[in-house]
Amino acid sequence: MNEVIDRFRSVVIQIATPYSTGTGFYLKAPNLIITNEHVIRGNQEVVIHGFNLPKQLVRVLYFDQKLDLAFLEVPDTCDIPDVPLAENGVIAQGDAVIAVGHPFGLKFSATQGIISNTMHKMGDVNYLQHDAALNPGNSGGPLVNMAGEVVGVNTFVVRDGDNIGFSLPAHYLAETIREYKDKRGELAVRCYSCGNVVAESQLAGEYCPFCGTNLEMPNKVEPYEPVGLTLTIEDMLKQLGYDVGLSRRGPDAWEIQRGSAKIQIAYHEESGLITGDAFLCLLPKDNIQPLYEFLLRQNYDLAGLTFSVRGQDVILSLLIFDRYFNVETGLKLFEGLFQKADDYDNILVETYGAIWRGEE
Repeated sequence: MNEVIDRFRSVVIQIATPYSTGTGFYLKAPNLIITNEHVIRGNQEVVIHGFNLPKQLVRVLYFDQKLDLAFLEVPDTCDIPDVPLAENGVIAQGDAVIAVGHPFGLKFSATQGIISNTMHKMGDVNYLQHDAALNPGNSGGPLVNMAGEVVGVNTFVVRDGDNIGFSLPAHYLAETIREYKDKRGELAVRCYSCGNVVAESQLAGEYCPFCGTNLEMPNKVEPYEPVGLTLTIEDMLKQLGYDVGLSRRGPDAWEIQRGSAKIQIAYHEESGLITGDAFLCLLPKDNIQPLYEFLLRQNYDLAGLTFSVRGQDVILSLLIFDRYFNVETGLKLFEGLFQKADDYDNILVETYGAIWRGEE
């Protein structure tokens, strides 16, 4: 099983939009990134990030509300290994499977389970039912058998259902890929009324040429426009020189890379709080007391910033109430957080033996 999981570490891809986060995975034969339609819904472009794939924006090429599928373009520099799609594979009740993805925005997760039903019907679509744990962020990731073949696309889970998850069987994906490839690289959608895959050049105005249903192509989706304090925060990040599109990590959340430090910004509208958490490094295993003493001294001296330890993570945080926030104050506070985060992680590692994130 470990060999299978390691193989998929480079294949699964994080996906982020202003509305949600999820998972995708790469298939080499069609040269497409596969995910769920509900993960990319409402976006012409999404942010992708993988083990061998730098964070970048890519276009949505195809979406399919009926099967909850979407295809994303693949960057020219993509260097991701091939994994087989079990289009004609036989899967039975009791077979072991692995759900691979990025739940809750974590970098990589794999959970094992068994198939409990191969014919769970919803509408006219049959789903694989299994008990491999699926969490928010797993949507769009692959369901894999013990031979390392993709047998399904993880699609939804029953809330409070004790790990009852559902995945779209691979044969639906394979057939959709063939239908899309027939359109020779054009943007396309599946008509939710008649079920035909329609390319942009086939549209009769804005209507399906087969049944007359109004269709929206991926490039016609209304682009995301921030408002209110979200707009203020994004204006501030732009002035500080960051690419806002690449920084978005879901609703009212952003991730900034400053040197070796990673800073997560979030606006919690209900509480009126804006938070900035800079994840600097990890606690060392030995001789921790000098590091703790250094953090306590800094907390006494720092203005507006606070060190904390969460698990093994050493975090430098900023907290602002929205009623006191504007671009001028935000620029000073966040630039101070970003700069100190980039400085402090070096001090903690080089002087106090902390561990660089990713080297644990």
